[in-house]
Amino acid sequence: MTEHVWGFKSTAGYLVGTDMTGFEVEATDGNVGTVDRHSDEVGDAYLVVDTGVWIFGKEVLLPASIVVRVDAAERKIYVDRTKGQIKDAPEFHRDRHLGDAGYREDLGTYYGTGAPFGGRPA
Repeated sequence: MTEHVWGFKSTAGYLVGTDMTGFEVEATDGNVGTVDRHSDEVGDAYLVVDTGVWIFGKEVLLPASIVVRVDAAERKIYVDRTKGQIKDAPEFHRDRHLGDAGYREDLGTYYGTGAPFGGRPA
């Protein structure tokens, strides 16, 4: 049900193989942080974003489907969520969650289209 969230939209302007490490990530209401790691693997595309001081140095995992535009010239990635929605996502710990299918399912549900504005279904 949530596998579609783990892929870039064809309209986002992402070119396979682009190294987005260090790109700034912009939510609809401001900067979220910088890309620390990313994957463009089919069915498993995501961004790991270092939020810096915004969320006290935490990282967040963003599924590729929320990316609306990649601007390689400006080194920016625009996502269709607010900073609050990203902050309220299930907590991410790189060592535990990158390979955790249950966490991916929870995150896919949170960011998926089954609930308004990326929230959890009622």
